[in-house]
Amino acid sequence: MASKHMLVAVAVAALAVAFLPGLAVASEHVVGDDKGWTLQFNYTAWSESRKFVVGDTLLFKYGSSSHNVVEVGGVDFAACTKPAGANTWSTGEDRVTLHKAGRRWFICDIGEHCEKGGMKFKVTVDEAGALPPNGPPAPSNPAGKVHAKHFGVAAVTALAAAALVL
Repeated sequence: MASKHMLVAVAVAALAVAFLPGLAVASEHVVGDDKGWTLQFNYTAWSESRKFVVGDTLLFKYGSSSHNVVEVGGVDFAACTKPAGANTWSTGEDRVTLHKAGRRWFICDIGEHCEKGGMKFKVTVDEAGALPPNGPPAPSNPAGKVHAKHFGVAAVTALAAAALVL
């Protein structure tokens, strides 16, 4: 009987080791950390100090009557223009999931917020598990990066605890 419990415990531990790293990969990044999506913030420096991977979420926080978030292409990003049919968010707490690797560009198209206020942000999204060419990213403000898959970690932990009780 004890060997059966030991076998179950070893199996659960092996599953936890195999799956826990994948569960902690996706993160939520508050764009601009505690400053949020606002005028006169250096979003280039902010984004270059972080690693973004497929599955991560960007959270844009701002006063909904003051700003918006528009996803654009590279040319429109450089010109601070909103093309017809562009995805636009304006709730003041907008989440954008990074579904695939590559570049993404965002601007605020209210007044001259993009041109003169610096409200433009580009991000390079890597495949999950890929390291940036210059090594691991700098530590992020804890308020700006939250692991998004706590439920999976809790489920595996609960499964391991249940197996040990059996």
